[in-house]
Amino acid sequence: CLVGSEMCIRDRVRYKVSHLQCTPSMAQMIVMDDSARHALGGLKELMVGGEALPGALATDLMRATSARLQNMYGPTETTIWSTTHEVPQAERTSAIGTPIANTQAYVLDECLSQVAAGVPGGLYIAGDGVTQGYWNRAAMTAERFVDNPFGAGKMYRTGDLAAWLEDGTLGFIGRADDQVKIRGHRIELGAVSYTHLRAHETRGNL
Repeated sequence: CLVGSEMCIRDRVRYKVSHLQCTPSMAQMIVMDDSARHALGGLKELMVGGEALPGALATDLMRATSARLQNMYGPTETTIWSTTHEVPQAERTSAIGTPIANTQAYVLDECLSQVAAGVPGGLYIAGDGVTQGYWNRAAMTAERFVDNPFGAGKMYRTGDLAAWLEDGTLGFIGRADDQVKIRGHRIELGAVSYTHLRAHETRGNL
């Protein structure tokens, strides 16, 4: 459905919007529609985030607009955006860049030790944006929000795998578990499987 993208583009043309932020899924819908893609030409800044940014989509966006393309990364638990990366050219999967102000990013092994550049590890976020935890979910909070061995306060265990690249930016690898993102929303595949199994169990008991 292109309703969302059509509304977005109509507003961009009507109000002469110069900055647009959306998920890669929405950006994909925009570039697939001729009129919507044409309207991107007037942008100055295009910020995408919430999902991995494929190189093919980055190429399409850079062909459609001369706006600066930024790939944004950050979970809700760290107040949305934690790192940003200006995409200079299409890559297989765009890097997620470097931390924003008052934010630290660490790539760590299972012992919470920093790994060398180029070595995959778990991505942890620390800094002023890290929230206090989950409401009334003490066990989950303790699992995800851990003491920061490199400074004061807590750091958030994102569950994502990353690696430091040679240029000092963060490369995104994927998830360490079976969580997936669909249009920016988190989907736990284990929960989907559990729901289906319970449905079969219920029908079997009838």
